[in-house]
Amino acid sequence: MVFPEPRFIDTNGIRMAIYERGHGPAVILLHGFPELAFSWRHQLPALAAAGYRAIAPDQRGYGRTDCPPAVGDYSIEELIADTNGLLDALDLASATFVGHDWGALLLWSMALMSPERIDGLVILNIPFFPRPPVDPITLFRQRFGDDFYIVNFQDSNEADKAFAADPKHFFDVMMRQGQITREVFDQLPAEMKSLSLLAVMKRQQSGGKPLLSPAERDYFADAFAGSGFTGPINWYRNWTHNWESLDGIEQTVRIPTLFIGAHDDVLISPVHIEAMKPHVTDLEIHMLAPCGHWSQQERPDDVNALMLDWLARRTL
Repeated sequence: MVFPEPRFIDTNGIRMAIYERGHGPAVILLHGFPELAFSWRHQLPALAAAGYRAIAPDQRGYGRTDCPPAVGDYSIEELIADTNGLLDALDLASATFVGHDWGALLLWSMALMSPERIDGLVILNIPFFPRPPVDPITLFRQRFGDDFYIVNFQDSNEADKAFAADPKHFFDVMMRQGQITREVFDQLPAEMKSLSLLAVMKRQQSGGKPLLSPAERDYFADAFAGSGFTGPINWYRNWTHNWESLDGIEQTVRIPTLFIGAHDDVLISPVHIEAMKPHVTDLEIHMLAPCGHWSQQERPDDVNALMLDWLARRTL
């Protein structure tokens, strides 16, 4: 598979790398952590073949896009401004968006704060979470402890350094499929559910099987060897700020939405998906099983089929 070379645009004070295939109605795909536009390598050609203009950026702090130095440079306001600036640079008043992981979290917030720029949403893995009354970091710390990766990211730069010390090993142990099923995870004692990425990095072997070919693993590892992990982790370091920014904003998404969940994405329970329903007024849900967190890379044909069917029915 030949992945396109990037072109660069200026948006919101940064230089962003974008990767494009096809012509037609615009579909913009936003990746999560620890990923790249390359995570959509299976979706760009499928969308282009179906008559869409598929556009995937390396997001702020990732790959060939600029990596500003300050934690505050990765607030939800800056991330939404990047996305709106991308639309402006492409002369698009609005577009359909696809988001996975942090890309999904960004789009849920954009749907509340800048809904006029979104024609439709395809969300992978991460459901809509209405703003809680308490800082989520406090809740994470109480429920999962200090070793939980999102909490650990707040407290030190230990993870930044550990991941950057051996990016190939990081992707070898992180991007795997078939590591654990929801049924097995649900039976684990609480002390085994800390989800420490630092502990994962110390493994010499992991369960399941590699998701990436050696060449794909090297693509990710080489990109992160160049850009580092601090920019991407700074997205997490704005969790409290982003929670504060959403204070007073109605927690209802009024944009046509396709949600593609993964049965074995163990951080996301069926309860979370059910709880989303009252907050998203036009929602279609499909679940992939077996499937873990890396849905668009683990089950690309199924993700593409669901996405293209929904796009044909809902956005043209």
